Amino acid sequence: MIKSINHYLSTSGRSMKRSAIREILKHLEKPGMISFAGGLPAPETFPVEELKEICIEVLEKEGPESLQYGTTEGDSHLRSLLVERHRRQGLDISMENLTITTGSQQALDLIAKIFLDQGDYVLCGLPSYLGGMNAFTTYGAKLKGITLDEEGMKPDELEETIHKLRQLGRKIKLIYVIPDFQNPAGITIPNERRKKIIDIADRYDLLLIEDSPYREVRFEGESQMMMKELDTHGRVITLCTFSKIFAPGFRVGWVIANPLIIDRIVMAKQTADLCTSTFVQKVIARYIEKGYLEKNIPKTIELYRARRTHMISCFKKYMPQGVTWTEPHGGLFLFVTLPAGIDTDIILKKALEKNVAFVSGSTFFCNSSGHNTMRINFSYSSNENIGKGVQRLAEVISIEIAGKGIGSQADTPFYRLMG
Repeated sequence: MIKSINHYLSTSGRSMKRSAIREILKHLEKPGMISFAGGLPAPETFPVEELKEICIEVLEKEGPESLQYGTTEGDSHLRSLLVERHRRQGLDISMENLTITTGSQQALDLIAKIFLDQGDYVLCGLPSYLGGMNAFTTYGAKLKGITLDEEGMKPDELEETIHKLRQLGRKIKLIYVIPDFQNPAGITIPNERRKKIIDIADRYDLLLIEDSPYREVRFEGESQMMMKELDTHGRVITLCTFSKIFAPGFRVGWVIANPLIIDRIVMAKQTADLCTSTFVQKVIARYIEKGYLEKNIPKTIELYRARRTHMISCFKKYMPQGVTWTEPHGGLFLFVTLPAGIDTDIILKKALEKNVAFVSGSTFFCNSSGHNTMRINFSYSSNENIGKGVQRLAEVISIEIAGKGIGSQADTPFYRLMG
């Protein structure tokens, strides 16, 4: 019987880490648990009835073809519908610029596999999406965090960091940004800031990943241009997904990029899964074709807007002084800052005992900071559970603050706090 496999593992195998978020989700099986943890869409938004109708149609009209292997690039009809949709939104692309992936998480893994060697640097936000950071470090990359302000990644600090790393002989490959309702901070980068970041990527000849899962889930304010739309040198790689606007269980995303990059992604995908589910792609294509996607996105937005607003009102009602939070104009999350000296890893253990879950903010900081922060999801829980969960969480936080003898002055974070 093998007692350990450690001596068999590759460098990448040893670099893999369990997702802290996925581990927290295991607690959700506990009866009565209220989850603010995962970035879970509301089940009420899933178009079950429309999918029953469409699945039957696909099997009746394209049965054998829909159950066969497909091309690695993706179903041509779905790709053409996505290209057409992006072109209506102002993005000048063609079929050669777009390929389908098994969720945008697969795209992050494939990009890391293609471009990153041991010791290469990826520049990301402080904080940033855990799934992206784990994908990069699995392939041996080093992460360097760039502070966020109320407009996202700070260009001056980004350029200064690039300059310093290059002086030290370090090799930088990628800049990783989530420009719309950033996970976890909820910040949206305005157009002028997007241009500055792209200009820096141009000057230093770096690739830029635009991770865009939340862009269409906007509640208020003016939509900003996609970074890919501002890209004139073919260095922006845009990742999109149906998970937040349709159904995450279908695991379908897509990449928009320079055809040279798309070709490499297709080659890498051929060794990963050969192709994304043909049946699922054909179902999604028919769903778009029937107009259901455009019909249902506004309903999703309205539901999430109401839940965000209700959660913020509950925070104002129950949270003790010294706790501050963002009020995002879209997406799925609030980002919360507690007074300095409060550790949300400790808060989480006590909160789970009270049947409420969240994700500790330090999970999203590549420099091991952010221990007094937390990410709170508002899309998944009902208004009733939001009220109950916030009240439970506030009680735990209040007891911890009082027990530490900490004053009510909040620690000033790097982005604009509200509340």
